[in-house]
Amino acid sequence: MRLTLLLLRKKMPKGNIWIGKDRIVPKVDEVTVRGTMKRLQLEEQNMFYLRHPYLTLDQSWGHAGALGKGKALIQKKCEEREKWMKDVAMEERFKTLENNDKWE
Repeated sequence: MRLTLLLLRKKMPKGNIWIGKDRIVPKVDEVTVRGTMKRLQLEEQNMFYLRHPYLTLDQSWGHAGALGKGKALIQKKCEEREKWMKDVAMEERFKTLENNDKWE
């Protein structure tokens, strides 16, 4: 009885059964194969679009300037800077320490 239980027992990996050197590897079925093929086709399509861009380098050069994106970016940065601390001189910082009271 003890010998059959020992022989029929599955050997489990040490630690987490899904990660590491001694993990349980799931069996490959049709669903995983189809999913992998779909991902590979999508990757191939992306690589095709990267190899054959819509615009050439000469056509794409300067298109952002024609759309006014540079001016909009500079305007946005100026607005963000105004929200933060303004440029203040040292005289303005120490103006509160001035004391003009005179003793008689």
